[in-house]
Amino acid sequence: MRDFEFLEPASVNEASRMLADLGDDCRAIAGGTALMLGMRQRMLTPTHLVSLGQLHDLKSISLDAHAGLSIGALARHHDIARSPLVQIYAPLLAHMASVLANPQVRNQGTLGGNLCYADPSTDPPGCLMALSAQVVIERAAGQRVLPITDFLIDYYTTALAPDELLTHIRIPPLAAGTVGLYQRFLRTPAEHRPLASIALLARREGAVCHDVRLAVGASTPVALRAARAEAFMNGKTITLDVARAAADMVASDIDPISDARGAADYRRDMVRIVARRTIAQLFDLQDDSQRGLQRDLQGS
Repeated sequence: MRDFEFLEPASVNEASRMLADLGDDCRAIAGGTALMLGMRQRMLTPTHLVSLGQLHDLKSISLDAHAGLSIGALARHHDIARSPLVQIYAPLLAHMASVLANPQVRNQGTLGGNLCYADPSTDPPGCLMALSAQVVIERAAGQRVLPITDFLIDYYTTALAPDELLTHIRIPPLAAGTVGLYQRFLRTPAEHRPLASIALLARREGAVCHDVRLAVGASTPVALRAARAEAFMNGKTITLDVARAAADMVASDIDPISDARGAADYRRDMVRIVARRTIAQLFDLQDDSQRGLQRDLQGS
């Protein structure tokens, strides 16, 4: 690792000005779990690090009855998993944060840092897409708000300008009766990065499904909503046949990554299986379907 200067701004405006003045040789650092790894491997060699550790306002988690949850970008995954507000008003997010990576990352890494790194094979993006999250972006000149779908652009690429900081993640209130489930597939129990993930939210009236939001993560360059499957499920009584048909739509509509961790066809199959399992479990069909789904996973 090469020498660098460590700067500690006291405000978002000061941090923004530092990023603007120092340009490409500068990086903002929050938890640092990904950045420090890149620096140790000489993939990144910044001359200056702008630490956000003194921006304490960006660590808070709060609730507004009308606007919903606001999570500071510097909130750690552990903080989100343990927050009573998140557990009550966005339990899907609390569960996701509780299983992300490993205890070391959960206790050091931040939600904002995770999103800004934009690793395709991580948990938060798909979960936040299902929650219709927005991100607040600030710079010395002002503020803008983007839906998460517009913030994440491509592999390791976001909509942030060089002098901008992600400061908050907003999650609008969920309609009464909304239930959710987050499931992921790991190649081995020792691996911490999912090969496929599904985040599913729906308003249930018995077995009838309304207001479906289904997002695919970890298998595509950017997490995405499964619009055709959502429309197919809306208003239907969910049976195993409906779950299978919806999962087939999800799998056929993605353009999966192919890399050393898994070929595109393998990822597509895993997305299909995880989607079917998630839909079935959310609608209490797992007792009938889980045995077959487990056979699918073991045989793949």
